[in-house]
Amino acid sequence: MQLKRIGHVAICVKDLAKAAQFYQNLGMELVWQDSDWAYLKAGEDGLALLSPQYEQAGPHFGFMFSDRAEVEAAYDRLKADGVHLTPIHEHRDGTASFYWARPRQ
Repeated sequence: MQLKRIGHVAICVKDLAKAAQFYQNLGMELVWQDSDWAYLKAGEDGLALLSPQYEQAGPHFGFMFSDRAEVEAAYDRLKADGVHLTPIHEHRDGTASFYWARPRQ
């Protein structure tokens, strides 16, 4: 298993439109904006802005692997180590991801 790079960082923001405009003013490109999240890029680096209404994931880092087999190997290794993970999720751009899921208390 070889991690390729950090693909993005996701942060929570109070005002999605205002935050997206702030980062665009810094020179980032707005790639996608939905009602509850936005994704911007600076070169190959990504920034996901999560509104208070976003429910899929909290703040996180998005790690990139070379291919789907590497994603699955990372997933299997973490699961074997007892890490609580969400199922692998397919994205509209053909990529796949999973999240660390804190056990419910």
